[in-house]
Amino acid sequence: MIKVENASFKYKNSDNKILNNLNLEIEDGEVVALVGKNGSGKSTIGKLLSGILKLKQGNITIDGMEIKNRKAQDKIGIVFQNPENQIIFNNIYEELSFSLNGLEKNEIETRVDNSLKQVGMLEYKDKDLYTLSLGQKQRIMIAEVLAKKPKYIILDEPTTMIDSEGKESIYKILENLKKEGYTIICITNLADEILIADRTLILKNGQVINEIEKKDLINKSYLLEENQIKKPTLLEILNKLKDNGITVNMKDFTINELVTELKGKIRYG
Repeated sequence: MIKVENASFKYKNSDNKILNNLNLEIEDGEVVALVGKNGSGKSTIGKLLSGILKLKQGNITIDGMEIKNRKAQDKIGIVFQNPENQIIFNNIYEELSFSLNGLEKNEIETRVDNSLKQVGMLEYKDKDLYTLSLGQKQRIMIAEVLAKKPKYIILDEPTTMIDSEGKESIYKILENLKKEGYTIICITNLADEILIADRTLILKNGQVINEIEKKDLINKSYLLEENQIKKPTLLEILNKLKDNGITVNMKDFTINELVTELKGKIRYG
């Protein structure tokens, strides 16, 4: 479990706190979306959890260990918005194996192969990164994090710069990682990424002001509007159906699920 208690943070040369007595908990195996307007503190939380920034007020624990503990930091990996800003080496194998220095060669090979399989990129193992699309590069950055075997993965707006096909590939990877037991924190401003999450936490002025569980997305989608967060298109459709007396029970919140449910209602009246 990740636990943040009474966390406050402000950047150097700023008088304003970007986080203000923040409290949140993330359970093992959850996919949690952090949403909010720019400046709400989303990315700052990701950097504090990954150890990039140091917390001076409050406390963060990872599985009971304080975040300053190296063993706690090793449990977390982070992927940023622009994959090209994260690349060190051009060759994919060199990129993934660099952070695994100190391990036996066989172990490095195994980890690189397994992580590339997880993102559907094993066939590119010996390729150069410059030959890949931006979406493929982001999949390699996710593989690089997976090769370190973290328990928790933070994705800071991972699909903002990627085309629709690349987005779908990332979403499928996240679904598979959840099935494998990873805990995922998705920092996002993209409406459709809310649908992937088990819980959506709405941030404002450095605090969590609302929480929406997946099962309550339809009934509580107004909270997104109230905080000027764009609703996923699927929720718009479901709300329109509800307004017209058609209630659709959703579990996964996918278009395929919606089509199946509507077919059933048409068939049986």
